[in-house]
Amino acid sequence: MTLDARLLEILACPSDKGPLLYFADEESLYNPRLRLRYRVDDGIPVMLTDEAESTDDAEHERLTAKAEADGIVPTFEPAG
Repeated sequence: MTLDARLLEILACPSDKGPLLYFADEESLYNPRLRLRYRVDDGIPVMLTDEAESTDDAEHERLTAKAEADGIVPTFEPAG
């Protein structure tokens, strides 16, 4: 199940309020700045910092490379 495009446009990390990368095939949202991954359960993002998963260097590299290879872009562009 994929997330609605309108929802993705407004989803932000609860910790730093920044954009996320959405991996539909892994049912997760990822914040590469803080290296936190949020799960998506049955199409519902679990945006609780206490339940976010920290990623190690290898997983961070894998996710950022996958995002680049698959053309995954941040959920929104931060205001400058």
